[in-house]
Amino acid sequence: MQLKDIMNKTYSAWMDTSAPCTDVALSSRVRLARNLGNNPFPNHASPAVLAGVANQVENAVRQTPELSGLKVIHLSEVSAQDRQVLVEKHLISPQHAKNAENRLVILAADESVSVMVNEEDHIRIQTLLPGFQLNDAYKLADKTDDYFESRLDFAFDENIGYITACPTNVGTGLRVSIMVHLPALVITGQVKAVLSAVSKLGIAVRGIYGEGSEALGNMFQLSNQITLGHSEQELIENLASVTMQVIEQERSSRGKLIAEMREQLEDRVQRAYGLLNHARLVTSQEALKLISDVKLGAELKLIPEVNGKTINELMVIIQPAYVQYLAGRALSPTERDAGRARLIREKIRTGREGNEK
Repeated sequence: MQLKDIMNKTYSAWMDTSAPCTDVALSSRVRLARNLGNNPFPNHASPAVLAGVANQVENAVRQTPELSGLKVIHLSEVSAQDRQVLVEKHLISPQHAKNAENRLVILAADESVSVMVNEEDHIRIQTLLPGFQLNDAYKLADKTDDYFESRLDFAFDENIGYITACPTNVGTGLRVSIMVHLPALVITGQVKAVLSAVSKLGIAVRGIYGEGSEALGNMFQLSNQITLGHSEQELIENLASVTMQVIEQERSSRGKLIAEMREQLEDRVQRAYGLLNHARLVTSQEALKLISDVKLGAELKLIPEVNGKTINELMVIIQPAYVQYLAGRALSPTERDAGRARLIREKIRTGREGNEK
């Protein structure tokens, strides 16, 4: 497996629509923050220390049979645009993409596991699965963590747990999150109240790329705010309980939209579908808005010919860096908008043809 194989593959495992609750929950993510003992955190470490950490982690991958299937990528050997594609594919953070020297990302072929080395912490293990699968995502992350810990000396205190760069991660070092699509709550004007209530229950609400990003296309990331003083299972169960309430509220709102304003809703989603099928220029923000409407229409069987996997795939490949990567060159803003519109038309057509077979 080479980096180009990952970049060229526009479909990722988290896009599967056969998982639980994929009508609202797009993906489940678990992240474990770990640091090597007797080494300063990355933001205080010298280049030599960072290089040493990266070397230790890379050796751990090579020496551990269970990790041998993972691909080690040196970000310093990856262009800025290609690093941004990795961000758009949810494999690394925007922060990790900016600082390439002595930084690694370690990836599974299906992208269900990605490990950032020398981001905010020395090691950040991330697992990403489709739909509402927090427990399975945690089991995969925990197993991967065990493999690394068998080779590396993690900073750990018997009283407080894992030592991390940010105090909010101290303890378990666990961050669990679910990406949810809430178009009906947005349309009915209820989303602000719902997300405000969620925040009061200790759940952070973020945008499509996590902390500091915008909630585009009616997509929101729900995650735990603290880790200290709680077990991993408690954190997972709390987020799962709150998320299920949000899912039920979104489903209820969708039912009301169908019952009370079906024609208006059909007009909205069919207009969005028409634009995606025929537009020649479309920005990434407009595309996400239209895709959100079409996804809603598909989930409510108002646009039965639309493939759910195709819609999930579109959410990624319409992003600016990915459009340019697939084009094979840097594009002007207008060229990007034209290329994006063409990609959308082609992907919808092939998805529709696949449904008809």
